[in-house]
Amino acid sequence: MTDEDTHPGSGPSTPTDDPTIDADTIDAATIDGATAVGVAPRRRALSASRAADFKTCPLMYRFRAIDKIPEPPSVPAVRGTLVHAVLERLYSLPAAERTEAAAVASLPELWSTLVEQRPELDGMVSEAELDAWFGAAGALLHTYFGLEDPTRLEPQACELRVEVDLADGVPARGFIDRLDVSPTGLVRVVDYKTGRSPADSYAGDVLFQLKFYALMLYRLRGVVATRLRLVYLGDAQLLEYAPDEAGLLSFERGVVALWRAIEQASATGVFPARRGRLCDWCSFQSICPEFGGTPPPYPGLPEDGAAVTAPAPTDPAPTDPPATAAPLPSGAD
Repeated sequence: MTDEDTHPGSGPSTPTDDPTIDADTIDAATIDGATAVGVAPRRRALSASRAADFKTCPLMYRFRAIDKIPEPPSVPAVRGTLVHAVLERLYSLPAAERTEAAAVASLPELWSTLVEQRPELDGMVSEAELDAWFGAAGALLHTYFGLEDPTRLEPQACELRVEVDLADGVPARGFIDRLDVSPTGLVRVVDYKTGRSPADSYAGDVLFQLKFYALMLYRLRGVVATRLRLVYLGDAQLLEYAPDEAGLLSFERGVVALWRAIEQASATGVFPARRGRLCDWCSFQSICPEFGGTPPPYPGLPEDGAAVTAPAPTDPAPTDPPATAAPLPSGAD
């Protein structure tokens, strides 16, 4: 499926895929003025990001998905949120108006809206730093226009929320940055990454997120995506994968097993910490047993739609993992 093969569709447009916002605690969030932040979800569900958390460190999963401990926003993550919002806005314009100049020009307005909706970001970037802030975001957008031509694309949906039951009733939820569908029905799932592409040894880890999206679409629509595409703006790389039905079914069995393990841990409250190379960039070190900390008392699972908020950890660790490390996938639960 080539870029020019896609056409407009009727898929709903939903919020920006913000690596610092978790859809376990929101139903919709946008910095483009359409929907509200802070709406409770209908039920617990598994996303690619939380699945990756549990695989990496069950205790980190607990802190994020059950305790819902606030984490300090990182500059790269917030910049990524801004760039995602610009690209979502860009594709709402007529094709001929989707220029790099239009994208860059929207940065100040979308940044102001983001800060207004998320007061914790106020002061992250000072007035004196704004030009450099917008310049860094503009550089990522410049890279994007060298990788794809948005004037030749008509996505069926941008920032699409997908929620569906997988095999054995496993509830899954996620946000897809962009969904392209050709006139002949070929489907491409696209995810933007504002960081650098991972080392080859971590390619499978980052593709987990796209396979998760492809599986949800398969269960929702009964079609196998033709192509999964990761767009890395940090180093101008495209990572692509062509799934097949047998592979998705095998992947689904792994997701089902993972959800059962999460359910068991949730029922018992046993979420062991697992030390790894990403620990240096974890914001929960002060309450992690691996670093001499003590987790807060296990709150148990809330009723569906209820939120549990625990105290924020103190002395957060650095938040920017190295480019060669497997990134903590953004996305939603």
